[in-house]
Amino acid sequence: MENSPQNRVISIFVAVFVAFILIAGACSAGFVAGRLLPNPAESVVALAPDFGVEQVTGTLDTRAATPEELQDLFVPFWQAWQLVHDQYVDQPVDDQILMRGAIRGMLDSLEDPHTSYIDPESYKMLNTALKGEDTYEGIGAWVDTTADYLTIISPMPGSPAQKAGLRTGDKIIAINGEDMTGVDGEAARKLVIGPAGTSVSLTIQRGEQAPFTVDVERANITVPSIESRTLEDNIGYVHILIFADDTKEQLRETLKTLLEQEPVGIILDLRGNGGGLLTTAVEVSSEFLDQGVVLYEEYGDGTRRTFDVQRGGLATEIPLVVLVNEGSASASEIVAGAIQDYGRAQLVGTTTFGKGSVQVPTALKDDAGAVRITIARWLTPNGRTINEVGLTPDVEVQVTEDDLTADRDPQLDKAIELLLSN
Repeated sequence: MENSPQNRVISIFVAVFVAFILIAGACSAGFVAGRLLPNPAESVVALAPDFGVEQVTGTLDTRAATPEELQDLFVPFWQAWQLVHDQYVDQPVDDQILMRGAIRGMLDSLEDPHTSYIDPESYKMLNTALKGEDTYEGIGAWVDTTADYLTIISPMPGSPAQKAGLRTGDKIIAINGEDMTGVDGEAARKLVIGPAGTSVSLTIQRGEQAPFTVDVERANITVPSIESRTLEDNIGYVHILIFADDTKEQLRETLKTLLEQEPVGIILDLRGNGGGLLTTAVEVSSEFLDQGVVLYEEYGDGTRRTFDVQRGGLATEIPLVVLVNEGSASASEIVAGAIQDYGRAQLVGTTTFGKGSVQVPTALKDDAGAVRITIARWLTPNGRTINEVGLTPDVEVQVTEDDLTADRDPQLDKAIELLLSN
């Protein structure tokens, strides 16, 4: 098997969901999916603005009729196709809708939430992703579209979603008064996004509380990659919100600035970070680890691909604490898992989401969208699989309702305490 990034597209998408950002591009009505992708500079990928899209054509002539060896198998399919055209009450039927539905049904039958069909409109939207400081229109939140209701993974800092008080785990059970029970998550997401200056009414189910409604005014959203500052007691704080294509450069500049102040330690905050580029996860890990393996990809035949630490990290020796929570997924878990396995730092917070499978997104011919297929799982340096399990923090710290109301952050407080006690 040839696994070089030049020959295939590899992405690790967030968890049992495809985590979309509730934003619509000003020009393209785009949104962002939480995910892990290869480095666009390697000319391998899709799902980000201006990145090339690999076209995998396979060995069959897709312009021809059903291949001879499959003709008997597909007799019922073509019979059903013809019956719909002959008998369905509302004619004419839309062949493109039927075709897309057939692909979607085929992939859904695998019962893998990460293997799915992406329609052309959504695929174009996905191609606006991971460009760092891009500006969009919407409410600014990462969401889970595969739960029973559209569910908030994390609001973006300073976004309308955050200002409206939306939190991780909030379920959107109604939109503009319309009950979302049984409504597909992607359809619900499209009801939430919209032009800046317009409002959307969201009815929220939060835990065992009674449902409540909030009106959120959509705005132009800048998707940040990194936030940083120096805390009291000269502690450096770095919050990575998404592993974008410019995160490495931003992180190195941030670390240079912080290290010039000779901090007593650094807190790396990965809470609410749903993922990003695979190569960026390796690069971020490499800023804090001096050597070793960052992760393994394990395929169905048992073979593995190894991703090693890149030498030259700026913060490989300074005391470090990593913050994680249930919104830390995919690329975040790769970084946190590697750091934990090597004993480089303690993880503080709550158990992470548990996303550890690898998907290949492939564009279909004739702009028919794309299919995303699970081809592997990733493992931590010690060979741990975190899929559907997550990473257990070394120091578990919950954030209570009272903490949120009082604007307290006990997880950050604990990280500071650990650094100062060294």
